[in-house]
Amino acid sequence: MNRCFLFDLDQTLLDFHASERIALKIVLEANGFKCSEDTYEHFKKVNKSLWLELEKGTVTRTELFRTRFEDVFSFCGGRTDDADPLEVNSEFIRTMSVNGVLMDGALPFISKLKNDIKDSKICIVSNGATINAQGRIRSTGLDRYIDKLYISESMGVAKPSPEFFEMVLADINEPKDSCIVIGDSLTSDMLGAKNASLTSVWFMPQGDIEASMAQYDIDFTASDYDGLYQVLVSWAGKISN
Repeated sequence: MNRCFLFDLDQTLLDFHASERIALKIVLEANGFKCSEDTYEHFKKVNKSLWLELEKGTVTRTELFRTRFEDVFSFCGGRTDDADPLEVNSEFIRTMSVNGVLMDGALPFISKLKNDIKDSKICIVSNGATINAQGRIRSTGLDRYIDKLYISESMGVAKPSPEFFEMVLADINEPKDSCIVIGDSLTSDMLGAKNASLTSVWFMPQGDIEASMAQYDIDFTASDYDGLYQVLVSWAGKISN
């Protein structure tokens, strides 16, 4: 039996915001808009709120992609018909895909985990665009350690839906107690693990940690990669073959 580590991607292994900032500046300036730090902070705020709505099922992916760029065009002082928001969104995703940025310490951590834990399987479970995730993983060298990618766009369903993890588990073909979800998001990763009755690790927790752990039935927390390594080694050692 394998030890299956189901890692969220963004802000768990890859620095999504660093890649996002780079790509937004490139595509907005290429389309005649100015991009300041205020522009990026506004885009990030709107984008986060839209992804939360997607998790709830209140917007579609296409609506999310269109709305975030219509909004940022307006913020930049341009008319929403100055550029096609969906075309710019596609440019943005392609640009992000070749500008992956690792979280500090992520690569040594994953390498050590893969080497030290017998029968380990490293999987990515991520909401987002497939080309974006695949490209950033490849551009950072993280792909050398990944056994499987499960990306919501390709799967047609997103975290925290139980169906997302049902599809993952069916493909992995391992018992639930051999799988553990690691991620930074309460509303997608931890709620998804809870919905699927999977063991969970909340990475870099913030806010009222005790209350959140109780609300989302979180099993473990870790504030850095050293702590996360210890949690995962301990958990893996308790799994019987």
